[in-house]
Amino acid sequence: MKIAFIGTHGVGKTTLCYDLAANLKRRDLTVELVREVARECPLPINRETTLKAQSWILHSQIAWELQAEAKAEVVVCDRAVLDNFCYLKRATATSGVDPVLESMVRAWTLTYDFLFHVPIVGDPSFDGVRDTDRLFQREIEELLEELLASWKIPFSVLDPARRDGWGKDALEALLPVLRPQELLFPE
Repeated sequence: MKIAFIGTHGVGKTTLCYDLAANLKRRDLTVELVREVARECPLPINRETTLKAQSWILHSQIAWELQAEAKAEVVVCDRAVLDNFCYLKRATATSGVDPVLESMVRAWTLTYDFLFHVPIVGDPSFDGVRDTDRLFQREIEELLEELLASWKIPFSVLDPARRDGWGKDALEALLPVLRPQELLFPE
């Protein structure tokens, strides 16, 4: 099973990934976490990103997911290729996206069993890597929402009014597809 938390930067995806991974491990599952790839990118990210940087990120994301899937029953991803692709779309707005790359991202997006869209509920805070510009954050969010709609991708939106319950909500969405023995273990 492969799960990804999607959304723009600075919305709490990383915290949710660790929370969900811990809850699934308590249910005796082997879990691998795919960290946010952009943080390891040797090229510019955020508003200064380039096609090369975003291509590195997309291909690394896929490689990291493949590696994690070989090790665990459940893979929890801090982003998906889909939301990373939104940064590429923004970076190539004037030149356009290579249709082969777009086709690859679209096909890879179908490999996720669950996508949880994490909404914007406040201003991004500086974490040493990610951009804090609200307009940039909103641009990425809008690109993501457009792709989700136009590609008709199934996903669950976490309720902005229940931020403190997002981890529990994600876990409850997964419970019906877990093996029966995992349902027996308490949170």
